[in-house]
Amino acid sequence: MGGEWIVPDWTVPAHVGTAVSTRLGPGISEAPFDRLNLGLRSGDEQATVLANRAALVETLELPAAPLWLRQVHGTTVAEGEPGGVEPEADGAVAHGPGKVLAILTADCLPVLFVSADGQSIGAAHAGWRGLAAGVLERTVERMGEGEIQAWLGPAIGQPSFEVGEEVRAAFVDADARAASAFVGNRPGHWLCDIYALARLRLAAVGVTQVSGGGFDTRTDERLYSYRRDGAKSGRFASLIWTKPPSFL
Repeated sequence: MGGEWIVPDWTVPAHVGTAVSTRLGPGISEAPFDRLNLGLRSGDEQATVLANRAALVETLELPAAPLWLRQVHGTTVAEGEPGGVEPEADGAVAHGPGKVLAILTADCLPVLFVSADGQSIGAAHAGWRGLAAGVLERTVERMGEGEIQAWLGPAIGQPSFEVGEEVRAAFVDADARAASAFVGNRPGHWLCDIYALARLRLAAVGVTQVSGGGFDTRTDERLYSYRRDGAKSGRFASLIWTKPPSFL
């Protein structure tokens, strides 16, 4: 893949594919969304976003259209086929070949999951609210038993992510170890390391093989960022899929 895509840095079974789109991909969105905006609820034209999604499927040679979600910062985990109304959920799992999952973000943390044998995949949208409420744990639970590894995709970095005391309390009150993910910035405000919080949550449910992290969407011009661009921000996708035998 060229510079229009981010390739996750983890080792997965040969029949599992992963990729993250950037705004530089083969889309047709015009300013301020230019160009590969994939978010239907970002203010872009619906027909344009649908055309961008079709271009994504074609360019990545996906075996099917992704299961797109209507993300609401909750903990519901969907499992189903694409098409029709997007399920209201912030996680998704799939089992078997020919399945594609996608998470849309623009600062929140996307997390991809795969079982050791590659037969089960998962994806989760972890803004701080969903992360604190347990969306990662719910996604792991729905994937079933067995060894699972995770990849942490592009999210806002700690230097760019200032939060209030209520955010820190949501994590520290549940687990005192979470305090290490917060650095005081000014009275009542903290710089939050969402990657450290995710690793802590994943370790608590036995997921210790965790790759990725180290991004900052607010400073990376390849990626959409709501904190940087506000209502002008589009959405990029973190994808994981299983290839059917004909694709191998």
